[in-house]
Amino acid sequence: MFSRVVLFSVAILLQLVVLVVVVWKFSNYFPLFYGLCALLSLVAVLLIINAKSNPAYKIAWIVPIMLFPIFGGLFYLMFGANKSSQKNKRKMEIIGQKTNTALEQDPRVAADLKQENLVAANQARYIREYSFCPVYDRTTSEYLTPGEVKFKRMLEELNKAERYIFLEYFIIEEGIMWDAILAILQQKVQQGVDVRVIYDDMGCLLKLPPGYDRKLESMGIKCQVFNRFRPVLSLRHNNRDHRKIVVIDGHTAITGGINLADEYINAINLHGHWKDASLLIHGDAVWNLTVMFLSLWEWMSGKNEDYEHFKALPEQAAQFTADGYVQPFTDSPFDDEAVGVSVYLNMIAQAQHYIYINTPYLILDNELTTALCLAAKRGIDVRIVTPQTGDKWFVHSVTRSNYEVLTEAGVLIYEYSPGFIHSKTVVVDDKFAVVGTINLDYRSLYLHFECGVWLFKTQSVAEVKQDFLQTLTICRPITWQDCREVKWYRRITRALLRMFAPLM
Repeated sequence: MFSRVVLFSVAILLQLVVLVVVVWKFSNYFPLFYGLCALLSLVAVLLIINAKSNPAYKIAWIVPIMLFPIFGGLFYLMFGANKSSQKNKRKMEIIGQKTNTALEQDPRVAADLKQENLVAANQARYIREYSFCPVYDRTTSEYLTPGEVKFKRMLEELNKAERYIFLEYFIIEEGIMWDAILAILQQKVQQGVDVRVIYDDMGCLLKLPPGYDRKLESMGIKCQVFNRFRPVLSLRHNNRDHRKIVVIDGHTAITGGINLADEYINAINLHGHWKDASLLIHGDAVWNLTVMFLSLWEWMSGKNEDYEHFKALPEQAAQFTADGYVQPFTDSPFDDEAVGVSVYLNMIAQAQHYIYINTPYLILDNELTTALCLAAKRGIDVRIVTPQTGDKWFVHSVTRSNYEVLTEAGVLIYEYSPGFIHSKTVVVDDKFAVVGTINLDYRSLYLHFECGVWLFKTQSVAEVKQDFLQTLTICRPITWQDCREVKWYRRITRALLRMFAPLM
């Protein structure tokens, strides 16, 4: 695995060096070429300014283009615009239409929600409109934290599978957790269960040996590798499948922040105690996650899938019960709608009493920063828990660079003292919550395939809140004065890193 990473890294570095040298040499010997490159840089800046992308992302590109006009514009035109190929767009449009047809909103549920709470109904309508995912009431949810609890419940549910098991994960790594899951998957294959696995190639680059998909296929487990990593300079490497999804027989599903690797269940210690969270749902809302998986599988495999074949059996569906409203949703980088960040902004804007957030990364754009600060200024109790120990030093530095402006506005920041918190949860006013895979950083919000579950008046909303309050008891509060006392050289480093945060 290490040799593969080294080989690919060297190949990409060599391509980058050759490209820079060629452009530089041409600019020295041919004034016309220099002028053309400068013109390209001007065109790139105009395209960036007029693009629909986030302003911070624009600044992160404009600064290096202005500093290096010879090849800055060329680099942006080659690698900077987050655009999918026309072929991919056409495929996604076709599958999107199929998804929209499969995920039909029950008008009774929408009407009941509107009568109960108009704010909730508007949020649910937005999610349905822009992610195709309807809201349901005949669904129960169970909040699972930490990773050890999710692992135990996942094994229990996998053992019950009779028809199919779908797994979609950003990271899978051989070890205690995955080996136990794989043993069940092999057993289920022998029993005739349809077992399918999707994993992200970049996420597993240092975790799984090359050709691991073929190993799974040899066991009878169908496998697709998302966006295979190749040693070429390409923007396509930016778009990753960051989702974590388990679907069993159409009636049970799990999603959240927990990947399938031993650090997530504290079997190994990488950054202190690993705090994470997932959500198990049982009922009609599982259908959203089922279709999410199948649509991505269809896009990668090119094979037409009969979605209806994977619905819960009628005798199982007849037993579904209601506990509030549940709406699993997806977010794709291949459209022009940032669903994840919009859901978060809507929740923040509608809060009346409190907003409690767990996030491993606090790399905010101007919209999120403004929304959180305004909420605190209007008297909302805004609290955010981040890790005390980061998993990447430069990302953790950018996280801490956001503390000062937030604490000055009255937002309360806490760092998780035992180690690293990887949970991605938001809970508001004892009514609303989101549990999912969506980090508060640019990659999750704008570049990755993500998913989450929006909750309204479920028992799990109370569980998310209670877990947050318990977590606070072992956290260290960060004050505005603490931020002001940071050494000058660290402040400069953080400021520079923050400028280029959208490109990290």
